[in-house]
Amino acid sequence: MKVITQSVNFTADKKLIDFIQKRMDKLDLFYDKVIQTDVYLKVENTSDKENKIFEARVNVPGDSFVVKKQCKTFEEGADMAISSLERQLKKRKEKLRSQF
Repeated sequence: MKVITQSVNFTADKKLIDFIQKRMDKLDLFYDKVIQTDVYLKVENTSDKENKIFEARVNVPGDSFVVKKQCKTFEEGADMAISSLERQLKKRKEKLRSQF
């Protein structure tokens, strides 16, 4: 799966990008028609510890899913967002199966 990662106002290290790619590749197990995934990593300028924003847009034929999570680390945000995407993709797959 093609994952495009963009970090806003900072430079993401290779280890973080590889982690995100590896986690996103697991989405193929739940729905194999994923076209592309856009990931946006943002850091808010606040004194709050949960200032990391992980946003993912998953494009599938005829639709797209968007998940946005705010956490202490990008890894935690990625895990939460991907588990949410797994549920959405499973739901879509079941919906498509029931139509046939």
